[in-house]
Amino acid sequence: MINPARTADLWWKNAVIYCLDVETFSDSNGDGHGDLRGLIDRIDYLAELGVTCVWLMPFYPSPERDDGYDITDYFAVDPRLGSLGDVVELVRTARDRGIRVIADLVVNHTSNQHAWFKDARASRDSPYRDWYVWRDEPPPDADKGVVFPDKEKSLWTYDEQAGQYYQHCFYKTEPDLNVANPAVRDEIAKVMGFWLELGLSGFRVDAVPFLLDTKDNPEGSRLPDPHEYLADLRAFLGRRRGDAILLGEVNLPYDDTMAFFGHADGVGDQLTMCFDFVGMQAMYLSLARRDATPLAKALADRPEPPRDGHWGTFVRNHDELTLDKLTDAERAEVFAAFGPDPDMQLYGRGLRRRIPTMLGGDQRRIRLVYSLLFAMPGTPVLFYGEEIGMAEDLRAEGRLAVRTPMQWEPGPNGGFSTADPAKLPGPIPEGRYGPDQVNVAAQRYDPESLLSWIRLLIRRYRECPELAWGEYTVLDAGDDAVLAYRCDIDGGTVLAVHNFGDTETTVTLKLEGVDDPVSLTELLSETPATASDDGRITLALDPYGTRWLRVRH
Repeated sequence: MINPARTADLWWKNAVIYCLDVETFSDSNGDGHGDLRGLIDRIDYLAELGVTCVWLMPFYPSPERDDGYDITDYFAVDPRLGSLGDVVELVRTARDRGIRVIADLVVNHTSNQHAWFKDARASRDSPYRDWYVWRDEPPPDADKGVVFPDKEKSLWTYDEQAGQYYQHCFYKTEPDLNVANPAVRDEIAKVMGFWLELGLSGFRVDAVPFLLDTKDNPEGSRLPDPHEYLADLRAFLGRRRGDAILLGEVNLPYDDTMAFFGHADGVGDQLTMCFDFVGMQAMYLSLARRDATPLAKALADRPEPPRDGHWGTFVRNHDELTLDKLTDAERAEVFAAFGPDPDMQLYGRGLRRRIPTMLGGDQRRIRLVYSLLFAMPGTPVLFYGEEIGMAEDLRAEGRLAVRTPMQWEPGPNGGFSTADPAKLPGPIPEGRYGPDQVNVAAQRYDPESLLSWIRLLIRRYRECPELAWGEYTVLDAGDDAVLAYRCDIDGGTVLAVHNFGDTETTVTLKLEGVDDPVSLTELLSETPATASDDGRITLALDPYGTRWLRVRH
């Protein structure tokens, strides 16, 4: 058995993380904006769901040119959303329910309305001038690597007041901070320390590779070792709060991502967790092909993080559903299956849709996806509304299509009073749930609802430390449509089997190292499984069926 004290110390390894935007989650006063008080009022819902960590998207003051990711003050709360006192009350109330709170750390850039940038652009002698990245002329490749090609054509913009070009990896309204400047690094540490003092349990670090990339800075203004700086941030975090985490957005191939954990042969000293972008994209290719092979290969290829590090697994996040790690032909397959209309696609690399509509409202496939989320080795991260089957709203611009208000009640606004079309709920998926059912109120006490299914998955995941802590091995199921793997630790084994195909199938699995009879405990269903005397296990799977079993031998 796994030592409970060990799992408590490393709480993130079997956490259930729930990402939400305060502005769109719960409106406490009917003014059309979600707020911290509304979130506090919903803490019991999150506890009932089984959430153990809430990740807050930016709630800081912002001109809202990038949905809050353009920040004007790192030490304050957007007054529309509440106050610092509300943050403290949220953290205290969440802690009482066994829920930790982390927040977005967005320090690659600020808003161009931030006081630092206003001072920096005013004079070359400003003490804040070197807090940003300036050039008299843009580099020759200034148009390479543009993240938002529908809005920007260059990574450099000329500022009339400053008389120079400034760098912006994202929108021109978000000038990049110069992390090669020690004063900037000190300020980032101060920001982290401030929110840790208010009770946060860590940060989701936005755009980590962009934060550390100073190669385009002028000579003499580059980080000598970007990963040494990331290790410094992790060390600072540990000194201030030993169990706090850094969950990094690192969308790179596996081998490149591993560098952001730190030393792979020891205890990671940089990011605590990295999102598994490669596995997520492989899953969608498997769904499109009804063939588990791409995901099985990704899991087999995925490196082990250093001790106490972990992968963050997800099937949908708050941005476009990026498919940039697939080949052009593979991406075209996923587009054809799940977003054939160009309006459903974004930046040529992703989809601005939620899962129920992508899967045509097919509850079997939807449930398969979330079974995968909680069974795949790693820490599962849910985006708000996934648990009730919320859909996107393609009337909203860009990424906002998947950031519509949480649906608490029936009706067009789900409990929000706003009439802004960009904040209205999107089209309802076909299938079991109709227009009056894709909301919390309709599903909360329905044992057959998607919400009840996800509650069950979370409960079983928390009961199976093998899934989070164990060594996993991809098994040969003898059927390309079926993904099977085992997770083992301290003599415990959990077997997870998923059928990506649209037909029934039966598979026989041989567990290496097991040559005697085994007993099987079904964890998700009452369908019996059989085991032979030599340790072979035979399982029947429905179309898009899923089985979790505890194996005792």
